[in-house]
Amino acid sequence: MEQTKTVRPGEELNTESLLSYLNEQMEDLPDEELVVRQFQAGHSNLTYLLKIGNWEAVLRRPPLGPVAARAHDMARESTVMATLAPHLSIIPEPLHFCSDQGIIGAPFFLMERKKGIVLDTEFPEDLEATPQLARTISEQMVNRLVDLHAINYEKTKLVELTKPEGFLERQVHGWIKRYHQAKTHDHKGLEELTTFLSDRIPTSQDATVIHYDYKLNNAMFSKDGQEMVGLFDWEMTTVGDPLCDVGVALSYWIEPNDPTLLKRGFGKPPVTVQEGFFSRRDWVELYAKKSGRHVDHIEYYLTFAYFKLAVIAQQIYYRYHKGQTNDTRFAQFDQTVAALIHHGRETATTELT
Repeated sequence: MEQTKTVRPGEELNTESLLSYLNEQMEDLPDEELVVRQFQAGHSNLTYLLKIGNWEAVLRRPPLGPVAARAHDMARESTVMATLAPHLSIIPEPLHFCSDQGIIGAPFFLMERKKGIVLDTEFPEDLEATPQLARTISEQMVNRLVDLHAINYEKTKLVELTKPEGFLERQVHGWIKRYHQAKTHDHKGLEELTTFLSDRIPTSQDATVIHYDYKLNNAMFSKDGQEMVGLFDWEMTTVGDPLCDVGVALSYWIEPNDPTLLKRGFGKPPVTVQEGFFSRRDWVELYAKKSGRHVDHIEYYLTFAYFKLAVIAQQIYYRYHKGQTNDTRFAQFDQTVAALIHHGRETATTELT
């Protein structure tokens, strides 16, 4: 599947202004036309492929319309990536940050383009989806998260950008507040779910770097699927409880027997429903073995991750409901919110199997 497509109507860049700016800031650019394509994945920040002759870069900017305070911080995301890239080769190297909103209408940054395949709802036609390949991809996902969590953040600039003490408590109460700020409908079970999350906060383990949006379609693999070569969307990266990262990864890791609304809440089911991919239990057990961390209370972290997904979907739906975006992909997200709240309640009372 093509990773990029024609830019969606209303999300175009000012190519004349951008090209002029690039020629001022970047050395030795070819004297050719700027070609812009848009990456298909993602429901929040907008990401574009820029090509000028044989030069390529990826541009990342906030979404259109009003943006919540401290959200979609391009300066912070590029700084985090620049800080961590020397420690993990799968992180794209940031190339340039621009705070001047007059260029394209918002701050943005450029980063290197990684090349490979991104797996989401299907495999490329030229790659046979065998159970062994599915297992290899599963193992790569676990192993690279273990690698990220092994980085000594105290020797990086993240010490200045993060506050790990009290992380989980702030997250739980903060995400509950975000939900109510974006509320559009009453959803059954919300009060019970938020009460559970507030009352059952576990004691956190030692803090690590966490990606906090770790999922299969944020990763890029070599064309044969044997190795992860890229990891994207570092907007939410911070230092905190590593099991929060595991919970997020598990919430995106859909199994074939999951409820239909969960499997299809964001569109077609991901490839993880196919034969050979880890179950969530397999995922957790390998993480525990490779990281040496205990995974007690993992059901709590998964429940919280489902609630976070519900909040993200609600924030996106709020923008659609208020006419801040006309993207029809978001029209049914209120149903996605309801499904995630329901599944979060179920997970809270069910041992991960």
